[in-house]
Amino acid sequence: IGVTCAKLGEAEVMAAAGIRNILVANQIVGPQKIARLVHLCRHADVKVVVDNRDVISAIGNAATAAGTTVGLLVEVNTGMNRAGVEPGEATIALAQHIAATPGAQLAGLMTWEGHTLSERDLDRKREKVSAAIKALTDTADACRALGLPIEIVSAGGSGTYHITPFLPGVTEIEAGGAIFCDVTYQGWGIDLEPALFVRTMVTSRPTPTRIICDAGFKTLPRGYATPHAIGIDHITEVAFSAEHGILKLDQPNTTLNVGDTFDFVVGYGDATVFLHEQLYGVYQGTVDAIWPVLGRGKIR
Repeated sequence: IGVTCAKLGEAEVMAAAGIRNILVANQIVGPQKIARLVHLCRHADVKVVVDNRDVISAIGNAATAAGTTVGLLVEVNTGMNRAGVEPGEATIALAQHIAATPGAQLAGLMTWEGHTLSERDLDRKREKVSAAIKALTDTADACRALGLPIEIVSAGGSGTYHITPFLPGVTEIEAGGAIFCDVTYQGWGIDLEPALFVRTMVTSRPTPTRIICDAGFKTLPRGYATPHAIGIDHITEVAFSAEHGILKLDQPNTTLNVGDTFDFVVGYGDATVFLHEQLYGVYQGTVDAIWPVLGRGKIR
């Protein structure tokens, strides 16, 4: 059991907390970051994804100079068209390059079928996810047929965790955000109870049909699904400036006054957590724990 990180800085936080099995599902590029990666691999089992021969060689050279090895997974583009090499021959060639590079250890293949998230029809989504994963697992089988040691076939995220783990050939998934669920994940068909909320205070009631609160876009990021205000009816619009949330209603609200509080179900937890220094664990209405967000700002 391990964790997936998006940045090397996050992996450093996890390793410092005692977690030893870490996948950085992102490209680690440049001599300074590669040096940090190699140093980290002396203290934890850290693997990273790659899609470039020069980067593989640079990681291998740095690891050899430090007397260690770094586990590498080939990132495979199965339809998202972000990073990654194409399934089949291009992936096999890169896997062979890793296997032949001193200081590098071929650990497996990885993809993220994120292009399927917008599909709302479950049957069509299942078909699209299955096609993406088949391209990955077929390539893994082709690598194995050539004697390449593919132990890890990593895929799946919170938006596909109800499909991907049940497909043959997948050895691990990378889901994380759905532990909180939110308006975005619910829109992606994730049927889980929301567990991440932002409590805000009413700071102004200019009119009976407008509520102003102290949660602006520095608190709840805009550009994603609109946060859901719990217990407030007749909302027609929720807007955010830097320090203010603005709720417009089509009927008067006479129950909320200045100084009252209410909760938002966050629109997108992935883009909300890193804005905050602490998370408050609430059990039966009482704050039971306060957790520092140690990965906040670890974007390098």
